[in-house]
Amino acid sequence: MNDKLLLEHPALASLPASLRQLALQRLSVHELPAGEVVIGHGQPCPGLPLVLCGCIRVQMRDDSGNEIVLYRIGANEMCALSIGCLISQRPFQAEAVAEEPTRVALLPPALFDELMQASEAFRRFVLASYDDRLATLMMLVEEVAFRRMDRRLAACLLVRAHDGAVEATHQALATELGTAREVVSRLLKEFERTGMVRLSRGRIELLSPERLRDLGASH
Repeated sequence: MNDKLLLEHPALASLPASLRQLALQRLSVHELPAGEVVIGHGQPCPGLPLVLCGCIRVQMRDDSGNEIVLYRIGANEMCALSIGCLISQRPFQAEAVAEEPTRVALLPPALFDELMQASEAFRRFVLASYDDRLATLMMLVEEVAFRRMDRRLAACLLVRAHDGAVEATHQALATELGTAREVVSRLLKEFERTGMVRLSRGRIELLSPERLRDLGASH
């Protein structure tokens, strides 16, 4: 399999030529439409997904249907929960969903084990990726536990803004922040009342990014 994006993925680029050829022979490449569930909650991990292009969203949902986004996996990144599941042989404890049309290579569990044992460079890359994502999750825990929701929402709007606006539903923002849609709607209406945003269906125009930035940066 001669795929430029595949060959350039750092997980495979770290391998010596013989192991890289072995990996290319045994992995599989999948084209995922937006919204497709890649790995469901409680399912055995089918392997290590390597995102070549697009984005996979990893999220958790409670019994009441509330959701929170744990992290996203973009091109050249790897999934920490998949790494943990493959090492521990436990089921996947979240849900991975293609957020947009996504191309992903899947290293089957047996191949993952072989590469972890045979290549120190691959092993170091996998563990470094796991450590980086763990740091991200620790920051998420800190935000959820200790940061006010209005400040988190302001920061989220600034991150997601493109050309001065955010194209997203209130439910999508609630999922991002791990709260109820009603909470996000109430806060956005307050932001609109104070002149920081203008609301329309599926769109939030940022009228005062400076004030949002001040709010999002406050503690």
